[in-house]
Amino acid sequence: MPRTETEIMTSARDIDRDTALHLAGRKGTGLIDLFAVANKSRENFRGNKVDLCSIINAKSGACPEDCSFCAQSAHSKTNSDVYPLINKEKILEAASSAKRYGVKRFCIVTSGNKPTGEELDRICSTVSEIKKSGLLPCATLGMLDYVQLKQLREAGLNRYHHNLETSENFFSDLCTTHTYQDKIRTIKAAQSLGLSICSGGIFGLGESWEDRIDMAFALQEIGVDSVPINFFTPIAGTPLGEKECLEPLEALKIIALYRLILPQKEVRVCGGRPATLRDLNAHIFTAGADGLLIGNYLTTLGRNPDDDIQMIKDLGLEI
Repeated sequence: MPRTETEIMTSARDIDRDTALHLAGRKGTGLIDLFAVANKSRENFRGNKVDLCSIINAKSGACPEDCSFCAQSAHSKTNSDVYPLINKEKILEAASSAKRYGVKRFCIVTSGNKPTGEELDRICSTVSEIKKSGLLPCATLGMLDYVQLKQLREAGLNRYHHNLETSENFFSDLCTTHTYQDKIRTIKAAQSLGLSICSGGIFGLGESWEDRIDMAFALQEIGVDSVPINFFTPIAGTPLGEKECLEPLEALKIIALYRLILPQKEVRVCGGRPATLRDLNAHIFTAGADGLLIGNYLTTLGRNPDDDIQMIKDLGLEI
C-alpha cells in the first residue's frame, strides 16, 4: 500500500518501491505536492547546504566501449574532441579555478575502459597534489580493479565515481562491450578499500519509470554516498542523437523520487541541466537535490558558475 505524504514526511524511513511507482504518476498540483515533500525531506536529512563539485575531461574520445549515449565512443561519429591525457599543470589549474567558487570536490575524468599503467601513475601524482590543495580528490577512470584502485587510494583519492547509468534490465540496450555486473564489481572493489562512492546514471535514454526506480533501489542496496543525476543531451552522431530532451517537470520528478528513495544520500544534479531544465533550473533544490556539478561537462557546456553561485544564494542556501 503506497504511503501518504504525511507518512513520508514524518518517517525516518525511505519510501518503498510501490510508493515510488505511485508517486511517479503524479501530475499537475499533485506534482507540486511531491516537490514539497521532497524539499522537506532534503531539509530534514541534508539541511540547507549545497555540496559543489567540478570535473575536468582529462582524456577525451576514442573510447572502445559502445555506450549508445556517449559522444566519446569510437563507435560514434561526432565532432567531440579527441586528445590524450593532459598534463598535471592543466588539471591543477582547473582545480584551483574550481576551488575559488567554493567547490569541495574535484574529479579527474578519462575516456576509455581504463587508463594505462603510465597514465595511472601520472593521475596518482596529480591526485596527491589536488589533496594538498585542500580539495577532496575524485576520479572517474573506468572499470579499474582492486590493485589500481588501491594505488589511487594510497595517492590520496577520496571518492571514486562510477555510474550504473540505468537499471540492470535496461543496461544491455545501451551497451554491449561491458555489463552491468562489470560496473558492480568495480564499485564493490572501491568500497572494499574504504573509498567513498559516487554512482548514479543518465535519464532520458528511453528507460521506463520502472527502470529509473529500479536503479535507485540498486544504489540504495549498494550503499553509495553520492548519487549524480544526469539528463541526456542528444548529440548528433551517436545512436541516440535523434532523441529529445526530457521535459523539465519530468526531470524534476526524477530528482524528487530519488530524494525520497535515498533520503540520507547526496543527490547531485550534474550533466544536462541547461538543455533539460531551461527556466526551471533553480527548482532542482526545491525538488530535493543537495549537490551540484558546476562548470562544463565532458562534451557539452554547463552554466556559468557565477550564475549557479548566485542561484544558490538567492534561494537562501549555503555552499
